[in-house]
Parts: sequence; structure tokens; C-alpha cells
Amino acid sequence: MIAYLERFIHENDSESRPNDDETEQLPNICHSLDLQGTIDCVATGLAGKDFGGMYTCEPLALIRPASPDDVARVVRAAYRSPNLTVAARGNGHSINGQAMSDRGLVMDMRSTEGNHFEVVRMNGETFVDVSGGALWEDVLKRCVLEHKLAPRSWTDYLGLTVGGTLSNAGVSGQAFRFGPQTSNVAELDVVTGKGQLMTCNKNENSELFFGALGGLGQFGIVTRARVVVQSAPDMVRWIRVVYAEFEDFTRDAEWLVTRPEGESFDYVEGFVFVNSVDDPANGWPTVPLDPEQGFDPSRVPRTAGSVLYCLEAALHYQKTDHPSTVDKAVNSLLGRLGFVEDMKFQVDVSYVEFLLRVKHAEESARENGIWDAPHPWLNMFVSKRDVADFDRVVFKGMLKEGVGGPMLVYPLLRSK
Repeated sequence: MIAYLERFIHENDSESRPNDDETEQLPNICHSLDLQGTIDCVATGLAGKDFGGMYTCEPLALIRPASPDDVARVVRAAYRSPNLTVAARGNGHSINGQAMSDRGLVMDMRSTEGNHFEVVRMNGETFVDVSGGALWEDVLKRCVLEHKLAPRSWTDYLGLTVGGTLSNAGVSGQAFRFGPQTSNVAELDVVTGKGQLMTCNKNENSELFFGALGGLGQFGIVTRARVVVQSAPDMVRWIRVVYAEFEDFTRDAEWLVTRPEGESFDYVEGFVFVNSVDDPANGWPTVPLDPEQGFDPSRVPRTAGSVLYCLEAALHYQKTDHPSTVDKAVNSLLGRLGFVEDMKFQVDVSYVEFLLRVKHAEESARENGIWDAPHPWLNMFVSKRDVADFDRVVFKGMLKEGVGGPMLVYPLLRSK
């Protein structure tokens, strides 16, 4: 609603938009910036759309900053102007046009991705300093391949920038244990709305630190983040099990996320999908993890309702671990769960391959054109007290025929 209201104000307030004189003065403004990076006033199409695909606009210029100083110069120019606006664009995965600036300046933060990468060890902890414009998938590869380290908390899709997810939350199947990505940051460099480049953490400039983390970009632009890392595993046992009843699904998910570390899976989340043999978009083919595995609808109980539920889990291990050790750990946990019999799918993959699992879905979607279709998206937190009613009214009622896309469910702990 905030994003929509902001758009409404900009589109209906003529004073909030640059006039023709300012457009003509753009070359002078750009020249006065004295940037190390580049300014493109012609090929701005990339900056006029986002992953949401519901809005388009035309910026005055697309700026590719070379450094945090460049970012600060651009923001200062906008701050001094009565009408000029500026937006930071990571990988363009905003939904409601937040990464766009109609007749303003858009900064492509990807151009700064190589500015920082350093492993830092202090006070018994290990961190990695990375650029706000770096993609998480690149952070993953460098951390694992070069240092055998990895951040503790991720998003499902890693084709997103560090600054982008830290300005939102960054939630995936590890959040029940370590919290979202915003809870795994020790320090930030942020360009404020006045164009000041400031270092902040929980002790230094703490209001800016906690404002920028999850602040939707309204408190500043993240140019560097110091992220908590840990030793990376070699392999992952990736598992999906199917449920017919929501009560069983949530009971098992809650049990798994409340187990002590070392006594549960390392990743837990799930999704809802349509229970209809006549629906070509029911999602059944996406449930099995191995191409040789298939979804057998005859295994679904006759008492199942309009939707089914899939619990997804993963256990980390090393190549040196004996297969029987991994099997024992997995089976001891699965043996406590009440999923539908013979509706279990599992596969062993490398840790990097597991974390890049959505990348393969992206490649397939790009091939058939789905990736460029509009992507309306909604994230919400639902309390344990209300989640059964939510299932009854929303999943089984409003969305019983699906949404043409994923309906993800993350079991989280309020304390995280």
C-alpha cells in the first residue's frame, strides 16, 4: 500500500515531476556530478521496468556508479534539486516499481558489485565484506569455492543484490534458525538521503543501521555489508514430503523448527499446490526432485481437500560422512512426521547446487517466456493462532484453484 500510495502522489502532483527545463538541464547536471562511472541518457529501457511487470516508466538517465562516492554524488544532486528523484536498482526484482524513477535518475548498483570482497575475522567470529551491488549467487560461489565459507541465511532465489534483500528482509528455509538475512549483518556502509556515506552498526550510528536493514530503501542505499558466515557443507540431502491435511503439515513444520540445532534439518519451508487432476497448472510435476521420479495422484487420500501441502527440508553433510550416518539422521526425523505414505521425494546434491535451485527454474522460465510475464507478489506474516483460519478461508477458499504460481509457506519463530 505504501508503494501504491507513493505512485499515486507522484502521478497526480505536477510539482513532483521534473519540468522540461530540468530535462534540458540534465546534461549540465550529469556533467557536474563528475562521476567515475557512466551516465546513459539514451539506452534507459532496462531501468524503466522491473520483475513485477505491472508498471513502466521512463527515467531521464541510467547511471552506473563505479564506487560508493559516485552513489553519494548522485544522491546529493537529487537532494539539492527541488524535483529531481533518484532510485537505486539492484537486479530489478522490485514488484511495484520501487526500483524505478519516472523522469528521474536510476542507479544500476550492479556496476559496483566488485568493489568489496574480503573475509574478516574478529572477536572469534567470521564475516565477509561484500558490495551492496553484488548478487548473492556470486557471493555464494566466491565464499564456498575460495574460502569454504557461506552466509548462514539466504533467500530462495539468489539472483538478487545484497543491498536489495537487506533493504527488505531476506527469508528462506534457514530463517527459523538464524533469522532473516537482515539479522545476520554486523555492519553497513550506507549513503543517506542527504548524500552522506556513513558506516553504521549496532553501536555506531545504530539508528541508521537498524533503519536501513529492512527499511525498503527509505533510509539510505546500502553500498557495503559485513555478513556473518560459517563453514560451508559439501552436500545436501534435499527432501520433499506431501500432506493432505493442513493440521498435519503445520504440526510437523512447527516440530522441526523448534528442535535444537543439530537435532533437526538445516532448512525447512513448504508450499501449497492445487489438488486437481484436470488442472494443467496444478504443480504436481514440480514436486518430485528427480526427473526419474513421478507424482502419483492415486497416492493422495480420497479425503484430501482442494489443495495439498508439501514440506521441504534439507540436511547438510560433508563428503567424508558415511552414507549410513546421513540416512540415519534423515530417517530419524522423517519417522516422526505424518506425511502421506509413499509421497516422499529426496535427492543428494551439492550445497551450491541446492542454493541455486531456483536458478534452474529461472532458466526454464526464460526459455518459454514466463519469466517476463507480470509477477504480482504478496508476502505476509500470519500468527500460529490464525494460520488454520487462513488455510480455511484463503488456501481452501479463495485460492483453491491456485494462483498460477507458487504459494510458499515458511515456518518461522517470532524470537528470530
